[in-house]
Amino acid sequence: MTLPTHTRAAVLRAHGAPLVTEEIPLPDRIEPGAALVRTDCATLCATDVHLWSGAMTFPGMLPMVLGHEMVGTVLAAGEGTVDALGRPVTAGSRIGWSESTCGHCHGCTVLRTPVACEHRGYGFLQRSDRHPYATAGLAEHAYVTPGAQKYLLPEEVEDTWAAAAGCAVKTVLHAFDRAGGTRPGSSVVIQGAGALGIVATAVAKAGGAGPVITIGAPKRRLDLAEEFGADLVLGLDEGPAARKEAVLAATGGRGADLVIDLAGAPGVGAEAVDLAAWGGRFVVVGTTGPAPQEIPLGTVMGKELTVLGSLNGDVGDYHRAIGFLRDFRSRFDWDALFGEPVGLSGATAAVEAMSRLEQTKAVVDPRLP
Repeated sequence: MTLPTHTRAAVLRAHGAPLVTEEIPLPDRIEPGAALVRTDCATLCATDVHLWSGAMTFPGMLPMVLGHEMVGTVLAAGEGTVDALGRPVTAGSRIGWSESTCGHCHGCTVLRTPVACEHRGYGFLQRSDRHPYATAGLAEHAYVTPGAQKYLLPEEVEDTWAAAAGCAVKTVLHAFDRAGGTRPGSSVVIQGAGALGIVATAVAKAGGAGPVITIGAPKRRLDLAEEFGADLVLGLDEGPAARKEAVLAATGGRGADLVIDLAGAPGVGAEAVDLAAWGGRFVVVGTTGPAPQEIPLGTVMGKELTVLGSLNGDVGDYHRAIGFLRDFRSRFDWDALFGEPVGLSGATAAVEAMSRLEQTKAVVDPRLP
């Protein structure tokens, strides 16, 4: 089989501008532990929107290819390439992959926490004009580096589900793990009704929590949150005071045992602390970047709250995410999270639609026109 030397990709060359469909090189050699894949599906995440708009940026990042949630079919694999569980990865294998880790830094070896890897990389951290060029999702082919955490996918998990597991779902499961999970009957407030918030709603409900309260917008997303198990949904138009009153009424005046920020909007931290019950837990997931956020430390002290940060997740969380999606596929309509697939020519419109909150999870299939 003759392997491609170049691939079509949707390249971000300027923040806020249309993505440019162009040919970019592929590595001329597949390293041991690496794989060249045909990208079968990529799902977009809020990070892609932030990178596109420039809300999230760093020096020298452009040009780049967006997309860090993807699934592909292996065209060729380097010597000794295996997945995270040691299973051989060969031509024809259907794989998803998580971020790359180095395996030898302080985070990897001393902390034994891949999330803390000092050289942790995603496809979107790789410029498309430098080797290995094509490592992200919005391309017909991707080079999966030796350090990337590969995972052989079960047939019963759809491409879109498996792609979303690579960031959105594993991020949610990592956050619940950081919080120590949920106990049956514990009250949970989910801040945010995007894909992460809706998945978190499902995770809380599946874990026996109740009431599960989801805060967000627009109404279409709140309706979806109800389908995924929310006992109560609260819109942003209701205002903090009204939302607090509703949360207290739903929790017998105590507040929420667990509050998870999956929104990242200004003011979510202060509201989370206000909504939390005495002895409650607050997990920060959605608030990123250097902008300061005010949190009333006196309330944290007075309520003896536990405040935790949670950053994405690792291949262990990815493994659990695949299992969660598979095992609860009869309970939750995962397909309802996703828009109609578009090709690379429709990628700009898909990113723009997500930025306007018109789609919960946009889907790009590079095989389409």
